[in-house]
Amino acid sequence: MKELTYHRATDAATAVALVADDPDARFLGGGTNLVDHLKLGVARPGTLVDVSRLPLDTVEELPGGGLRIGAAVRNSDLAAHPAVRRSFPAVARALLAGASGQIRHQATTAGNLLQRTRCVYFQDVTTPCNKREPGTGCSALEGYGRYNAILGASEACVTTHPSDLAVALTALDAVVVVLGPDGERRVPMTDLHRLPGHHPEQDTVLRHGDLVTAVELPTSAVAPASTYAKARDRASYAFALVSVAAAVDLDGDVVRDVRLAWGGVAHRPWRAYVAEEALRGAALTEDGVREAATAELAAASTTDQTAYKVAMVRNLTAHTLLRLAGGAR
Repeated sequence: MKELTYHRATDAATAVALVADDPDARFLGGGTNLVDHLKLGVARPGTLVDVSRLPLDTVEELPGGGLRIGAAVRNSDLAAHPAVRRSFPAVARALLAGASGQIRHQATTAGNLLQRTRCVYFQDVTTPCNKREPGTGCSALEGYGRYNAILGASEACVTTHPSDLAVALTALDAVVVVLGPDGERRVPMTDLHRLPGHHPEQDTVLRHGDLVTAVELPTSAVAPASTYAKARDRASYAFALVSVAAAVDLDGDVVRDVRLAWGGVAHRPWRAYVAEEALRGAALTEDGVREAATAELAAASTTDQTAYKVAMVRNLTAHTLLRLAGGAR
């Protein structure tokens, strides 16, 4: 058993200082991901700084209709919040599609966004994994790869990001509020997670000691008409094979504006900008959505194990957008 030092932070600035000054320190929030990694030997921090008691557990309505979501808001509380259900339904649906009820009661907003991959090789310390131990190789390239990425992968890593919430927040242009040693800054959700490149061990653009304190959701015409759909092996407690967060604003049958993000296809939530651009200003039809998704998937790279994801994400995108448009009408 590895001994470690435990601190319960009394304020955010102190928490940041404690972690920033110790390269072996980690923040502890809900613990639903980190504690698993402690048990598996994937993570071996020397110090844990507990931020779960900080006053970061409220949802505040912002002037103009947006929301500020504290980093420590529990997933179950956020999914049930009236303002989220009313103005950002994709967020509520994404949360309810994730994990189990018990885990949602414990898991936090920031922890959900920062959870690490569920790749079987990353979690097995007896196998080579560049994300866990840079330079050792990627076992998933030649091994079990049904969940592997089809967009944005590299020879160093082909894993996918597991969060449902992150996909919905990416589609809705959320901004992550970060407190670091140099002060506070804001990071768009679309920029938070990295593609693997040659450094898959770096999941996000956050630096050591950076603490997520909140997520801000801006109001928009499309957000109230948004949803989240997830294809998975069983009805609950399963990670996405592929998922779609979608939002649309229609003028009759013509798309005034649209937002699309995909999960289960890349190392980060994949904002489908090419597909969005193809859909704006055009009539919303099944053929049109499929063509737009196909254009986004032009850069996809598949294997025998992952080829199914191309058709699945295209079909799920068409199903989700057309069903959403039917409700909007």
